[in-house]
Amino acid sequence: MSLKILLSVLIGVGVGHYLLPLTFFSYTDIIIDIGLCILLFFVGIDIGRQKNVLSSIKTLGLKILFVPFGIIVGGILGGVFAGVILNMPLKEAGAIGSGLGWYSLSSMMLINYSTELSTLAFLSNVIREIIGLILVPVVAKHIGYIESVSVCGATAMDTALPVISRATDSQTSIIAFISGVISTISVPIVLPIILKL
Repeated sequence: MSLKILLSVLIGVGVGHYLLPLTFFSYTDIIIDIGLCILLFFVGIDIGRQKNVLSSIKTLGLKILFVPFGIIVGGILGGVFAGVILNMPLKEAGAIGSGLGWYSLSSMMLINYSTELSTLAFLSNVIREIIGLILVPVVAKHIGYIESVSVCGATAMDTALPVISRATDSQTSIIAFISGVISTISVPIVLPIILKL
């Protein structure tokens, strides 16, 4: 599965760079939204087939919130750690890490603060999403299902959800969706707070 994802991304880069006319790119947002909705529809069907999944989620209760909390804290601390290695201001490194893979929002939120920081946020969060898509099946197989959700950050509710669903089980897919929603909501709240520190 990881090889298929990597090949898909590489082929997409090649097609986008060499074959498609510039006019095509004005429609890519619509095409991506339609494709994503179709993928999520089939993930929903798969979750709906499992009759005992929702009841098992209820038994987890508030423990389910530990996953997104760990992802948020881990993303920020990972950014700070990278900032130490790269000799960056820790506040800026933490702000980049708090993007949690949501490259479009985090880069736009940082553009008024610094163009360079906005670019770094965009690149680091795009790379996080690509690496997440590649690593989910590996982490799910060798480490654990819940741990594979953490690799994706905010994208666990949308672009990474089909990969998580295929590599894990229905219960983990629901946890991934909830985790992705909470992580996504946290980005526009946490990122400005970090910048004000």
